[in-house]
Amino acid sequence: MDIKTLTIKMHDFVQSKGWYEPDSLREQSSRNLAISLNLEASEVLEHFQWSDKCDNMEDLAGELADVSLYLLQLASVSGINLEEEILKKLSINAKRKWNG
Repeated sequence: MDIKTLTIKMHDFVQSKGWYEPDSLREQSSRNLAISLNLEASEVLEHFQWSDKCDNMEDLAGELADVSLYLLQLASVSGINLEEEILKKLSINAKRKWNG
């Protein structure tokens, strides 16, 4: 499944919850989504807080999915073509000089 299809599925989910409504407590603004993305990324870190190894891969996978969904939604409401930007960034990084 590609990014565009995943984004559509995310929009369908958000719509079904009523989060696009003007009076929604979960307003889909760039600010709110950026905060939520960061909070979910912090939950990924919790799996490695006291160990180099994650003991619960299923929970880690769920947190990574949450991060991905917020990232897709943030890009979408911000008008960013994430697929295009990822490809551009990979091209830039391929030309960079990396230490080590």
